[in-house]
This record gives sequence, structure tokens and C-alpha cells, in this order.
Amino acid sequence: MNFKRLVFAVLLSLALTFTLAGCQGGGKEVVHIYNWGEYIDESIFKEFEAQTGIKVVYQTYESNEVLYAKLKGGGANYDVIFPSDYMASRMISEGMLEKLNFDNMPNISKIDETYLNQAYDPDNEYTVPYMWGTVGIIYNPNMIEDEITSWGALFDEKYSGQILMFDNSRDAMGIALLYLGYSINTTDKAQLDEAYELLKSQSPLLQAYVMDQIFEKLEGGEAAIGPYYAGDYIVMLENNPDLLFCLPEEGSNVFIDCMCIPKGAKNKENAEAFINFMCETDIAIRNSIATGYSTPSKEAYEALPEEIKNNPIIYPGKDVLERCETFTNLPQDILDYYDTLWINLKS
Repeated sequence: MNFKRLVFAVLLSLALTFTLAGCQGGGKEVVHIYNWGEYIDESIFKEFEAQTGIKVVYQTYESNEVLYAKLKGGGANYDVIFPSDYMASRMISEGMLEKLNFDNMPNISKIDETYLNQAYDPDNEYTVPYMWGTVGIIYNPNMIEDEITSWGALFDEKYSGQILMFDNSRDAMGIALLYLGYSINTTDKAQLDEAYELLKSQSPLLQAYVMDQIFEKLEGGEAAIGPYYAGDYIVMLENNPDLLFCLPEEGSNVFIDCMCIPKGAKNKENAEAFINFMCETDIAIRNSIATGYSTPSKEAYEALPEEIKNNPIIYPGKDVLERCETFTNLPQDILDYYDTLWINLKS
């Protein structure tokens, strides 16, 4: 299915149905956005600027850990960030996020209540859901003859030199823990040691640790197999329709990424205007289609074409989601242990 063509068809229909949000932000000058790569329809920025007079300054990062380090190090000038659930929880616990003024964000009413008041923000004070999705294995059947059903494929010697792996500790350790039959949120150091040893044995088989680089490597046939997010798989199909996706039998991670405002943001009202704009139905639809990810907006979901709503990779069924687990924030001693293991693995 060609999702880019689908965007244009959907937008033509939406133009007759939905109206963009009214002007907000009081004509102030700028909002600094820091987001994952390949994770927004950048054409919406001009519309936001035209509506509000607020200029969007946009930068990207590759992982939650990069985002955390950038903000924790100080000196970062961002107004809106997009951490995943567990990282939002950590930032809340460490006083790194501003409480939101929902009077400035009436479009929160468009979010399905299923995605509100989550464990990472139980009182819904700091976060607004942006997208959700799952993690799986993406592989090229022209390079791998076997049907992939297990995380074990990422540790198989016969794919040596063709395997890619997440370049962040939480996702990589999570995969190893799942394959070993453990929770991705375990605090048992013996289990974490087992996962580390598995990743250590995998390291010589890898072509590379990657994040956004996975696009060019899998799309271009430079590598055969790697783990990544389901939404990015949908985008990759545009350039390589042969690629396949597997949510492994051992289970996986299901996540919610959030829109938040860092503590001390210089343009908080502008940030709230931007978050409100992002929750507009047509903007949510455009972002969902452009990125391949699942929208938490109930109106946006209902307006999507049936072939998207019925795509089990974008909107997996209950039976699949029951095999998945959400990352939670971990105690500080375990976070420190993760850092030690990851440094040892990469050194």
C-alpha cells in the first residue's frame, strides 16, 4: 500500500470536514521542538506559524537516552519534547518537566481516554499522548529465506554480518530479556547479567548498532534484519516493499510517546499552543499517516481509511497486545547498573 498517496486522498476529504484550530500563542515569536527523527509531518509547521505567528525551530534526536542526556546536561533550549512513557516517568520523578496548563489545550478532549492517566503520569499533569506503537523485527526475505517468528533470529550465527541492533540500552536489553523469558522491567541483577551476556555474544555477529540509520540500511538492502518500531516499518515500505515485519512470539514492547514541556522552558505558552495544535483532528491524522504510527486521537482514528485502521501492524489486535509489555521507570540503582552494562558492552 502506498501511504504517501493515501495522505493526499485523506487530506482532500478532511479539507471538507475539519477546520484548523484558531489562533493561539498571542503572536509570540518562537517555539523550539525536539523530536525523534522521521516522526512528524513537517509540512504542518507552516500552518502553525500562519495561525499563530509562532515560528517553529525544529531539531531531532535518536533515542530517549540521548534526549535525557541533552536535557540533564543543561543548556538545552527546548519548549516541546517527545519522550516515551518510561522516560517521561523518569523526567517527572527528577523534576525535569513542567506541569501543563490544560486551559491552553482544549484539544486534549480529542484524545481517547484509554491513553490518559497512564502509570507514567497517573494524574495527567505533565504529558499529552502523541503516538503509540510496538517494537518488532524487520527483515528482508530476499536475504533471509526463513520465516522469522522469534527474537532468537537476532542472535543466530547464520545471519552474521547482516544483523542490526538498537543503539540504546533499554531497547537492546529489553529484547534480550524477552528472549530469555524475563520481564523487560526486571530489577533482578542476575537476569540483567544474563541479558548482558546474550548481547555480548551477539556483538560479533552485528553489522552495526543503529537508530535512524536503520532506514538506509534495511531499505537499501545493506543489512538483512534488525529490530525497530512498527511505524518506521510502514514508512520503510515506501522505499522497499519487500520488507516484512514480525512481532515475535516471546512478546514485545508496546509504548506511548508523549508531548511534554521541559522544566524552565522559555516559551511555555507557545509550547502549549503547539501541543494543542498537534491534537487537532486533521493534524493528528496527517502525522499518523506520515509516520506510520498509531494515533491516540479518537476522532483521528475514526477518520482514517479502513485499510489503515485494519492494518494489524499499525493497530494490532488485543491478542497481540496481550503479549506486549510497557517499559516502566526503574530504580536509580538499576538505571546505574544498565549504564555500566551498556558501557561495558559498547567498549
